[in-house]
Amino acid sequence: MAAEAKYSIVREVGRGSYGVVYEAIVNQTRSKVAVKRMHCNVPENVELALQEFWALQSIQRQHENVIQLEECILQNGQVFQPISHRYRKSDSHLLLIETCLKGRRCMDPKSACFLWFVMEFCDGGNMNEYLLSRSPDAQLNNSFMRQLSSAVAFLHGNQIVHRDLKSDNILISHRHGSPIVKVADFGLSKVCQGKGNVNQHRFSSACGSNFYMAPEVWEGHYTAKADIFALGIIFWAMVERITFRDRDTEKELLGTYICQGKELIPLGEALLENPNMKLKIPLKNKNSMPNDLCKLLHDMLAFNPKERLDAFQLEVRIRQISY
Repeated sequence: MAAEAKYSIVREVGRGSYGVVYEAIVNQTRSKVAVKRMHCNVPENVELALQEFWALQSIQRQHENVIQLEECILQNGQVFQPISHRYRKSDSHLLLIETCLKGRRCMDPKSACFLWFVMEFCDGGNMNEYLLSRSPDAQLNNSFMRQLSSAVAFLHGNQIVHRDLKSDNILISHRHGSPIVKVADFGLSKVCQGKGNVNQHRFSSACGSNFYMAPEVWEGHYTAKADIFALGIIFWAMVERITFRDRDTEKELLGTYICQGKELIPLGEALLENPNMKLKIPLKNKNSMPNDLCKLLHDMLAFNPKERLDAFQLEVRIRQISY
């Protein structure tokens, strides 16, 4: 990274279709940071980069369970321009990123146009890897459910809908030896304009990961409550350690589904085909979770979004369960 006066890249820690994540060192303090590089060479990549930027930049106060953006740097050829900092926000920076990323320069495939997101470093990897490397632990599960419910309520309170919640997009950090979850990867998120109830905003572009998508997302007409359905999938899979093998990456992932012969059908898709389907919660062991947690999962995974909890109701309910 040409901004080596400030940061030094240590190693690559993750790679996906949306970008590459590195572990880096702040040269002045020797503290660790995570640096995500997104190549803005085509309009689709520009849109993903901008959506991540808008979401992280729009949060006026930090939440310990949401990944923290330190600063954002625009690379255009060999020129590096800081365009945002957690302590410095202005409309001129937003105008600059719009101009640079949506201008002709980034439409030239030969131009090296990147956005570098400098974020807090999480030493525990993602939640999927973290949980599958450990024995089931009810206390840990309860802690993670509370933290994630709080994070999503915070995002929805700030008019941000994540739209791609899954265990791979939740990172783990440590504080005083205790694991802290961090909701990350806002490339598919939406910042809703205006104030009021975030659940009143409607979305039409189906996006996310199949096994976590709510029934209405498959149809292309949904609200912020799609995030609650995704959380329900994560919570259920976490408690019972239900996994599937991702065909693209061959990784074992936490997630619930419906079996049709040898075929694994995403729960949201199965509910869309059969809205009256009764979910068997718990799936493996009747003693694996108390009745109030079973009821909570049913209310998070309701086919009808109007019958599904919103993030603020979930935050209250999750603290009342006996699990």
